[in-house]
Amino acid sequence: MANNIEVKELLDAGVHFGHLTRRWDPNMAPYIYMERNGIHIINLYKTAAKIEESSEALKKIAASGRKILFVATKKQAKEIVAEKASKANQPYITERWPGGMLTNFVTIRKAVKKMAAIDRMKKDGTFNTLSKKERLQVDRLRAKLEKNLGSISDMTRLPGALFVVDITREHIAVKEAQKLNIPIFAMVDTNSDPRQVDYLIPANDDASKSIDKVMTYVSDAIIEGLSERKASKDAPKKDDTESKAETKTKAKAPAKAEKAEVKVEEPVVSEAAKQEEE
Repeated sequence: MANNIEVKELLDAGVHFGHLTRRWDPNMAPYIYMERNGIHIINLYKTAAKIEESSEALKKIAASGRKILFVATKKQAKEIVAEKASKANQPYITERWPGGMLTNFVTIRKAVKKMAAIDRMKKDGTFNTLSKKERLQVDRLRAKLEKNLGSISDMTRLPGALFVVDITREHIAVKEAQKLNIPIFAMVDTNSDPRQVDYLIPANDDASKSIDKVMTYVSDAIIEGLSERKASKDAPKKDDTESKAETKTKAKAPAKAEKAEVKVEEPVVSEAAKQEEE
């Protein structure tokens, strides 16, 4: 993936712009190319290589059937992450990170079930039997739950990985994933410590163009992994159909042969009988 064309695309998207030199984290030194006008410039060749590495790992996780939870609560990343994650059919958190989202997953699941219960009430007519005040309270609760947990309503178990935009801002999510040994993928800027994540992508995590470019590569890799999983699921079905057809053909063949043998034996027996009579 690390070729000139893609590096140029990263350059055009402003992925190379880091933070002010005085706000840098020394552990990001291997990924910094130079300093210009008091700003660190990220080495895009290393960024491209890390995008490839992360994409391959995410593709395998998606192919295995596990979910990847995207986390991005900063204003310029919210809509982009929500769009790309939805496209790849993955859960995401773009509002405030609910404390204990991973470490206290059972409680979060209860909140999601409460949201589903409200939906059932509206379908079976129970909601209409409530007073006007109660209906208003239930609607407010449903809206609040939808805002915070709507995108993870289908996530029935802990995710197979976490993808974070800006690990400094989302430090609580990172800590929870570390505690549960969940692999962490992240866009890491020059002001963050890359040692906190398993797969880092050194990149500008403040500009929407930069976030969009990196997220496009990542979501495409996940979609590819999901399509591979679907293809591998469909393949055995075809093999089973072919094997069943072969079995039926083989089963029919001996039956025909037996019938043929009977027909051949009948005239021979009758001729011998005639000779004995004469």
